[in-house]
Amino acid sequence: MNGTPIHVLVVDDDVRVARINAAYVAKVPGFRVAAQVHSAAEAFAFLTAHRVDLILLDHYLPDENGLDLVRRLRQLGHGTDVMMVTAARDLATVQSAMRLGALQYLVKPFTFTGLRSRLEAYGALRRTLETGGEAEQAEVDRIFGALAAAGSPNELPKGHSPTTAELVRQVLRSADGPLSTQQIADRAGISRQTAQRYVKLLDRAGRVTLALRYGETGRPEHRYTWVPSEAT
Repeated sequence: MNGTPIHVLVVDDDVRVARINAAYVAKVPGFRVAAQVHSAAEAFAFLTAHRVDLILLDHYLPDENGLDLVRRLRQLGHGTDVMMVTAARDLATVQSAMRLGALQYLVKPFTFTGLRSRLEAYGALRRTLETGGEAEQAEVDRIFGALAAAGSPNELPKGHSPTTAELVRQVLRSADGPLSTQQIADRAGISRQTAQRYVKLLDRAGRVTLALRYGETGRPEHRYTWVPSEAT
């Protein structure tokens, strides 16, 4: 990556984890670690005094959770991009991150490859946006799909959001029985059509099993159950 480096603030309460994440960031061409901090207060103080392009943000901080920090920054007009890097898997946190504009949501533990692909996609997105001007629909679709395609190229086709995919996965993981597409949509806070798209991906990947339930009308209803694996 040529040009001005992308400056990243690494925020994690665990000093060892912050050091590892910072080392990962430093290995990606075009990225530079601005600082490592270990609390919301330290992050806020640093961002008040320094400009960074991206915050690599843990949710579990000792004095304030990561999303509350993002809310406070947004209220004060800070538009710094945020990438959540956290062990928080609950649907409420994932959905709040999405609504606050987090560009990515990377669940711990993760590999260097997983982080690198997301950083590279972010860098490509920045280069596209820096050209300025107006965009046709195809360009808008490409911009919105740039980050969605990162991280799991064999799992998510272009135009699918990792954050939404994680929401659907968490709904299925936490269910105590098979769910219909409408039930998945209701629990994830998305449309039925969107839920259907992501469930089909999981079905093709063998991550859900499909069963049919026949109602009073005689029409079968598709119901899905999460298939656990060692990784999840």
